[in-house]
Amino acid sequence: MSDRELIYFEILKKEVVKTLQKSYVVNSDIKKWKGQDITFLQDDLSDKVNGRISEKWFYTHIKSNTGKLPRIDMLNILSKYTGYQNWNDLKDKSPEIKKENSKNRNNKILILLLVSLFIGGASIGFHFYKKKSIYKFCFIDSDLKIPITNSPIWIIWLSDNESAMISKCDSTGCFQFTTQKEKIRFIVRSPYYKTDTITRIIHNKEIKKEEIQLKTNDYALMIHLFSKSKVKNWRKRRAQLNQMFADNAKIYQVASDGETGMELYNKKDFVNKLTMPLKSLKNIEIIETIYSNDKISILRFTQHNE
Repeated sequence: MSDRELIYFEILKKEVVKTLQKSYVVNSDIKKWKGQDITFLQDDLSDKVNGRISEKWFYTHIKSNTGKLPRIDMLNILSKYTGYQNWNDLKDKSPEIKKENSKNRNNKILILLLVSLFIGGASIGFHFYKKKSIYKFCFIDSDLKIPITNSPIWIIWLSDNESAMISKCDSTGCFQFTTQKEKIRFIVRSPYYKTDTITRIIHNKEIKKEEIQLKTNDYALMIHLFSKSKVKNWRKRRAQLNQMFADNAKIYQVASDGETGMELYNKKDFVNKLTMPLKSLKNIEIIETIYSNDKISILRFTQHNE
């Protein structure tokens, strides 16, 4: 196998990117693709040329520079996906690749290596020179003006061209982090408070603390309290629950042991369960609520045994 074949393979990778970008928004650098991007490619291949690739195959032959070509059948599938008849057709129609003199090629490699080392060294120096900032965010109840300590709070970090990362606040309702970024953006999610997206411009201070108010997720909190309280007026309770949920709502009970899957309720079944004088659905802990037109359309909860 010649270096020319590997160059044609790099051309094929770029053609794959261009083809997938016609249907999905993906990074222009195929080596930066991750789970969802690979899934997009798998689906598009299946739809357009009835082709199949595994995630392991993608990481082996696309993201890694093994210096080896994939099997010819896979090259043919990808070439067909990008609009060519097969691998040979792609090579015939690609620009002429001229063989370089070995000495000149080695000189170019040496120059590129020296430039890369210089840029890398400069980047590392800048990284350590740039001062890091320590920030602390604490969340408080917007009504009571007290720290949120009775409900877990999850932080979902949003970064360009990266998968979201998740952090959790401590027992005081706060989290602390160190960053060199000038701007941060994250989603705050808590079972009994409304989801919010926070964007902050970072200032160059050594330590900064900020309090952020979260609004109560009233319906989620009421359902939690309903499951623990004794009810005298069942008709009123049913009316309240009917008002909370959309008619086509889906309610999922997640098993507390994490092993036995989940159970699905519709609106009517869930209201019946929660308004019958039984202990079959007590001690509910809300996991997630999703709203549509100010009514709950999706509810996920778990039940703890007394």
